[in-house]
Amino acid sequence: PDSEAHIHWKGAAEIVLASCTKYMDANDQVVAMDGDKEMYFRKTIEDMAAGSLRCIAIAYRPYDIKDIPLDEERLAKWALPEDELILLAIVGIKDPCRPGVKDAVKLCQNAGVKVRMVTGDNLQTAKAIALECGILDPEADTTPPNLIEGKDFRSLTDAGREEAAEKISVMGRSSPNDKLLLVQALRKRGHVVAVTGDGTNDAPALHEADIGLAMGIQGTEVAKESSDIIILDDNFASVVKVVRWGRSVYANIQKFIQFQLTVNVAALIINVVAAVSSGDVPLNAVQLLWVNLIMDTLGALALATEPPTDHLMHRHPVGRREPLITNIMWRNLLIQAAYQVSVLLVLNFRGRSLLNLGHDTSDHATKVKNTLIFNAFVFCQIFNEFNARKPDEFNVFKGITKNRLFMGIVGLTLVLQVIIIEFLGKFTSTVRLNWKQWIISIIIAFISWPLAVVGKLIPVSGTPIHMYFARIFCHRR
Repeated sequence: PDSEAHIHWKGAAEIVLASCTKYMDANDQVVAMDGDKEMYFRKTIEDMAAGSLRCIAIAYRPYDIKDIPLDEERLAKWALPEDELILLAIVGIKDPCRPGVKDAVKLCQNAGVKVRMVTGDNLQTAKAIALECGILDPEADTTPPNLIEGKDFRSLTDAGREEAAEKISVMGRSSPNDKLLLVQALRKRGHVVAVTGDGTNDAPALHEADIGLAMGIQGTEVAKESSDIIILDDNFASVVKVVRWGRSVYANIQKFIQFQLTVNVAALIINVVAAVSSGDVPLNAVQLLWVNLIMDTLGALALATEPPTDHLMHRHPVGRREPLITNIMWRNLLIQAAYQVSVLLVLNFRGRSLLNLGHDTSDHATKVKNTLIFNAFVFCQIFNEFNARKPDEFNVFKGITKNRLFMGIVGLTLVLQVIIIEFLGKFTSTVRLNWKQWIISIIIAFISWPLAVVGKLIPVSGTPIHMYFARIFCHRR
């Protein structure tokens, strides 16, 4: 009738159903809802949810127009009654996983990344979708807190939330604040947390997370501004690329640091020991400048451009408190630095007799010896650059053809080193070397390869080296 107004509701099926006292049957008749009918509707919702359908209920309630305030001020303050609704329909919406999502979840899990689903859907729907996407294992425990509703999670204490957050795989009927609380709980536990989201309500969680990933197509501007990375295709599979490239950048930084520290340690010890013992240094300022050019500029370009490999996705994530320089890196660089220092210092102190320079003048013999030390030192860094590519693998040449820039830089370094020794002697205070001395330089550098293989057979402790010093210091105190 004209005197009535219908106000409609739509929303989570079980919540709307709880507010309904009547329903409209197939004959368009409004019928009172008894206990049996309510159980039937709830069973229908559960069956839909188990089939990974998102359930929405639609209902309405008639009001007399006289009871509805007409002016905007009174309408804004009007408390809209949310009971005695009439159920119109229960709709199940299918939202299938995108192609590649299940494989992406599997890759993340293999990489040590736990994928959690936080959704506003019914817990049964969320469980079915999680099983379909591979987030939840069919044999996994489906009791709380592995599967939990948002209201139960937010009702826990701070300590309880932190403990539950470790086990949660799926959270249903959650609010945006529940996602924020989960991120905060995980971060307090020391985890590195990434969050995906697209809505304005996701902004706090995206901002709080270590890495916020906003959707580029469906995402709001607020979500994009709060995030660190924008996924342009809105596909979860792109998260795997983020993990892959993130680990690649981190690994490349470690490779460069290992290479750089080896050069610095070796050059420092060689020059300091030679200066203290004889008052002369085998590596002069210009030579050190060239070595630093290899180490900083060309070395960074060569090692920082290593492409991502599948091996990276089988490593465990790096913890928030783990040191950048690992025990494996310390082992590698100390072995190489010790070898270079030992060999080159022997050449410095016994070079004239070992190289049969006794018939040369003292000045010329010293220049030949120092040139050979400089040449062997540079060649050691070039060969060690290959070792730095794979700090924890035996095959340092694996995938080398995929990085043409690396090979180009190594080739350029070799050519420039030959030019420096053979043609720029006055500038670098070097002399030309004969073919035997070139072979000696190459042999000294080549030994670093088998030495690296032998060194990788030495086991290293999982405890960071700085922890040992901390324990010693605390023990002495």
